[in-house]
Amino acid sequence: MARVIKIHKYGHGPNDNVITLRPFEFRHAHWESAHFIQMLKSQSSRFEQERVQHMDQGKDGVQQLPPHFTLRGSVASTIRGLFLYREDEKKMREVYFLVGIIDCMINQVNPVLRTDLIRDVFKKFFHLKQEFGLNWNPPLDQVLLPIDSHLYNESEYRNSVASAPTLKRLYQEIREGTEEMFQIISTSYVFYCPRGRV
Repeated sequence: MARVIKIHKYGHGPNDNVITLRPFEFRHAHWESAHFIQMLKSQSSRFEQERVQHMDQGKDGVQQLPPHFTLRGSVASTIRGLFLYREDEKKMREVYFLVGIIDCMINQVNPVLRTDLIRDVFKKFFHLKQEFGLNWNPPLDQVLLPIDSHLYNESEYRNSVASAPTLKRLYQEIREGTEEMFQIISTSYVFYCPRGRV
């Protein structure tokens, strides 16, 4: 029996490379890359217009990429996890909450994490990790997606997590912080996927 293989054809319309527009905007990259690229929507919009113009003139659609973040290392695992659930916003938000817990475990100093309650944090981490079938391979460093400083004050978030006096409050601060980050990322950035990812 014949198998149907989905082949993406890259045209030259403004939306010929869209995978999803919401909650995160994911697009196919028209260039060779092994990594996801995160770009401000304002930059992406101008880039897409130029790409279409170049292709209409018979030129290569990509001349030079605007300023962007190349998602490598631990943050590459984060964006792959979010991409996996790209059509389910609720699950994406839970994945990002899990990312907040991982960040807290590796990059935060909080008195709660120096008590027996650390076991509860690890339990929650392993439960969510298993529920979503995601992995972050060591060495772990930056797991939260980058956000330009004019859009978000990361130090305020880190201070609120560091000063949370109880485990319940710690989870609350992580939840509120990751929800705010998720909202900013979804409204401010576009993600270009490496070829062969979908």
